[in-house]
Amino acid sequence: MCISAHSAFAQYNQTTRQRPLSTRDTVKPERKVSDDELLDSLRKKEENKRDSIVYNSKFIKVTNENLLNDSTQTFPIDTGIANFENYSPLLDPRNPRIHLGNTGLSQRSLLFEPVKTIGFDVGMHALDIYTLQPQDIKYYNARVPYTLLTLFNGFGSSAEQLFKVIHTQNIKPNWNVGFNLNFNGSKGFYSSSNVLGQNVSGLNAALFTWYESKSKRYNLLANATFNNLKAPETGSILNDSVFTSSPNTLIFKNSLPVRLPNSYENWNNKGIYIKQFYYIGHLDSLNKDKENSKILPTQRVAHTFNVQNGRYNYIQSDQDTYNVFPDYYFSDRRSRDSLVYTHIQNEFSYSFYLRSKSVKFVKNELKLDLGLVHDFWHYAQYVSDTTLNQYGAQFIHQAKVQNSTFQDITLKAKLSYRFSDRIGFEGDLRQIVQGRDFGNYFYDAKLILAGGGRVGKIILEAYSQNSSPPLIYTDWISNHYIFHNDFSNQKTTSLSFNYINNPLQLDIKAEYFLIANYLYFTAQPGGIDAHPAQLSNDINLLKISIGKNLKWRSLHFDNYVVYQKTDYQSTLRTPEVYAYSNLYFSRTLFNVLHSSFGINVRYNTEYVAPSYAVGIGQFYNGPNVTFSSYPVAAIYFKATLQRTNLFLMYDYANQGLSSKGYYTVNRYPQQDHLLKFGVSWTFYN
Repeated sequence: MCISAHSAFAQYNQTTRQRPLSTRDTVKPERKVSDDELLDSLRKKEENKRDSIVYNSKFIKVTNENLLNDSTQTFPIDTGIANFENYSPLLDPRNPRIHLGNTGLSQRSLLFEPVKTIGFDVGMHALDIYTLQPQDIKYYNARVPYTLLTLFNGFGSSAEQLFKVIHTQNIKPNWNVGFNLNFNGSKGFYSSSNVLGQNVSGLNAALFTWYESKSKRYNLLANATFNNLKAPETGSILNDSVFTSSPNTLIFKNSLPVRLPNSYENWNNKGIYIKQFYYIGHLDSLNKDKENSKILPTQRVAHTFNVQNGRYNYIQSDQDTYNVFPDYYFSDRRSRDSLVYTHIQNEFSYSFYLRSKSVKFVKNELKLDLGLVHDFWHYAQYVSDTTLNQYGAQFIHQAKVQNSTFQDITLKAKLSYRFSDRIGFEGDLRQIVQGRDFGNYFYDAKLILAGGGRVGKIILEAYSQNSSPPLIYTDWISNHYIFHNDFSNQKTTSLSFNYINNPLQLDIKAEYFLIANYLYFTAQPGGIDAHPAQLSNDINLLKISIGKNLKWRSLHFDNYVVYQKTDYQSTLRTPEVYAYSNLYFSRTLFNVLHSSFGINVRYNTEYVAPSYAVGIGQFYNGPNVTFSSYPVAAIYFKATLQRTNLFLMYDYANQGLSSKGYYTVNRYPQQDHLLKFGVSWTFYN
């Protein structure tokens, strides 16, 4: 641009451009331009339309609440295609799930995954992975408007349909706003083409903003979230031999009858989340004017305000002809069960940082966080009941069957000390000191030992947890299930060893769990009367996870294996071995198309499959049914071209070779083979 401008002005008459010459040299040495100044300059040039600018991902920085807890730091957005084919939360290679058949339906983890939360819990988590929570929101510093559109679908099928939108832009250099929109319109693989009530319908929406003062001392993170999820609960198809029928038997799976054609659960939640923090005292800067720059405070005060209002609904408009439910308490052909809750949380915290004068060298760095959390809860439960009016006529109304309001106060403390960049210690303490859940605690300690080069690092961790039983275990009233129990708190003690070596792409983790007063759902032998229970004996569980990625030239082989063993396998119904392997070949085609072609395989050993309780969203230990276990393979091609990522995948490609189909939950067949595609478009305007 400079050369072009110089050449253009060179055509003018020199006499028209003459200016008085200075009597002395006033030219200053050239100053290095920072990234922010460069972006501002490019923006001004674009707005004045003096020239066209090609933007790329380095102009968009991203962060989240966790990354802002210790310092102000941002990173360039990820535009790669790693794991792009694993688009669904059900397909996470390192967190496999069991579910009712397709994305959007009830699910839980295939392996044992401890929950490290304390305090009040409703106990409904079957649709959690499909929700958008305030802590999940990403915040951006986008000097140019940024939009990401993503679509996942099946060729010739509406079994899975997902669409996502992210848009964000800076309205000022230090103030960003944006929104998220996620849609799920999956119809599934069985008996869904003609009954609207059997289609998944999911919507997630969020508005978010991040403001940082010019002095870098004040930050505001705010978001408003909305979730509305509808998941059919059909009680499964009537044909329990769908994968074992004679080859000559023609089965149209999308028209198979189900036990409950018009039954579904509907969860909706809306909330406002505001977090403010202010840095006091001296501010240190690390890697100034670089992509990984950080603002390091010496003291910080913060306040978090979180309001959530939600409702869990179960709708049944069918007569239970096939005995899906164990009992009826209010109506034999209509259910309108709901639980409504309001949660208001205020958290105040103070952080103190003590570090050496030279922030480039991490040595003897101390950080102390102190916090006070106040939680206000109100919940009420309703059922559809029939009663008589003043004239003796029957009418249906929503009856309130329980109502409660309570508070909890939690003290929090976190201490971390780094002796050097290779040795560090972290301690985390959370204790409920007043309220309904008094006595709940979580104590955690970590020791981090890191070596240089290819040595890797070791993380030793130990924690102890004491948590109250969820509400659905102790007090629950609905049309088909009523529970009133007095259970003890569940206690978990854990020790773990984790070795991570990034240069070798190797990570090994060994975990030991001792669980006392374990809570779970079970039924009478061979029965369907799902109900909560508590194990009187302690459970010992050993879990070993190994991840290793291999590479030879353009050939990649990524592997992840988990082995877990418990002395109560009949209670903790999970497989002993789970394995995931991904073999793919990467190559740049036509000098512009960065692509990968490969096959991934998932496998787990046989285990006694859990059953599912319709109406309360709980997986329980029902009939002792063990399904044969086979690998599930997917062949895929994925590529990126400038601002577009795409993939084409033939999922469950080996169906009909080793097996006709498979189950992970009793009575609920999993997906058939399907050709899927996905595409994401990125726009920098």
